[in-house]
Amino acid sequence: QSSFLWGYVFSSMVGGALADRYGGKKVMAGAAALWSLATFLTPWAASQSATMLLAVRVLFGVAEGVAFPTMSTFLPKWFPTHERATAVGLSMGGFHLGNVVSFLATPIIMSHIGLAGTFAFFASLGYLWLSVWLLNVESDPIDSRTISKSELQLILAGRSKSKVKGSKSPSLREVFSKMEMWAIIVANVINNWGYFVLLSWMPVYFKTVYNVNLKQAAWFSAIPWGVMALSGYVAGASADFMIKSGLSIVRVRKIMQSIGFIGPGVSLLCLRFAQTPSAAAVIMTAALGLSSCSQAGYFCNVQDIAPKYAGSLHGMTNGIGTVAAIVSTVGAGYFVQWLGSFQAFLTLTAVLYFSATIFYNIYATGDLVFD
Repeated sequence: QSSFLWGYVFSSMVGGALADRYGGKKVMAGAAALWSLATFLTPWAASQSATMLLAVRVLFGVAEGVAFPTMSTFLPKWFPTHERATAVGLSMGGFHLGNVVSFLATPIIMSHIGLAGTFAFFASLGYLWLSVWLLNVESDPIDSRTISKSELQLILAGRSKSKVKGSKSPSLREVFSKMEMWAIIVANVINNWGYFVLLSWMPVYFKTVYNVNLKQAAWFSAIPWGVMALSGYVAGASADFMIKSGLSIVRVRKIMQSIGFIGPGVSLLCLRFAQTPSAAAVIMTAALGLSSCSQAGYFCNVQDIAPKYAGSLHGMTNGIGTVAAIVSTVGAGYFVQWLGSFQAFLTLTAVLYFSATIFYNIYATGDLVFD
């Protein structure tokens, strides 16, 4: 897992800047070609050596790290402000539902064409998607041959006042001098910390506390991802509805981010009172579902404060947040040993959620910061 994340950190920071400069279409296309290749090579790499497999996993991370920052370059260009959270919800919903489909379909496909054939099948789907992408998508709606004039006018009228295309990203000194940017960075760090704690270490928690092998439970392979897809879309649509109803962007972002952090934090504290594995599973699924509200919070907030540099800044914050994911993935065992129990570690994570909520509500803004 951490080998994937190290590649992800690097490309997340670089990919956003490349998307801002050369357009999201080209960068996403290159990334899709690369992660499809990595998928195809995985069985071969596993047959060679552990080192080769880890190298392919790093390559996979390099390819996939581009996706979210590139998404942030598309959204300010293709969607007016009051539709962006819904667009994020739909995009992330596809990400989560892809996990559901792959978890459920892989055993069936593997029974017919074997392990290597299954990886080749998914790689071919990647290249099929890539051909559709190259033929039908443009980085900016202005360059699209299929968009209607009325839709283009609607998009352009709904853009923020800043010109969407920038020439030079703000310096790191300027970025780190803005508390509004730190609100997004801290939110990204804690979101990634909590997300990987919930997904990577919950199987260990269930095995330790309830003696249940969660990795063999069908619900763990599908239900949390499906719930995140649905709740992320509902959160995005609700956020956009509030903006269209007259609430300020910053108030909406703070409301959604508060739900996205307080919800999982309370859920983690409630785990100590769960008497059965089923009750604990419901609580954990609720935590993951509520965490998806962050998509309509800090995730969209980068596009609010810096639409011209959304890819670069999202990539930077996502890279920093991924380092937190690595720490929580690799270091959770040490934290549990240091704190004395798994529940103490979950309590620490809940405290981090609550503290980040306060920080975000104090310093976040919906106004243009980088123009």
